[in-house]
Amino acid sequence: AFYNYKEKDSLKGTILKFKEVNPLPGMDPGTAFIFEEGDEKILVHLCPVAFSDAKATGIRTGIKTKISGCWALIDGQDVFMAAKVKQGDSFVFKVRLTKDGKPFWSMSPEELAKERAAN
Repeated sequence: AFYNYKEKDSLKGTILKFKEVNPLPGMDPGTAFIFEEGDEKILVHLCPVAFSDAKATGIRTGIKTKISGCWALIDGQDVFMAAKVKQGDSFVFKVRLTKDGKPFWSMSPEELAKERAAN
C-alpha cells in the first residue's frame, strides 16, 4: 500500500485538469488531476475510475481547493494521494478514512453508506 495515513499533509490551490492514470502495470485505471499550488504542478491520485470518474466526483476545476492526503512515490514519480477534497464552504469529496487511510472502494456497501451519511 502506498498510502501512509501517518504522514498526512494538505495542499491548497487549484485543480487545473483531470486525467486518467495507470498507477502501475496491472492496476486499474485511476481518476487523477493536475493540481497547482503556487508555482508547483502536482499530480494528485484520487480513486479508481471504477469507483468514480472525474465527472461523477462533482469536483470542479479552477476554484480554490484544499486537499488532504499523503505523498507517495509511484513508479519513480512524486504523487499526492488524496483522501479528501474540499471546495467552497460545503463541498467535500472523500475517498479514504481519515483515521487509517482505508479506501472507500474497498468497503462493503453498508460501510460506505454509513461513512457517506456521516459526511
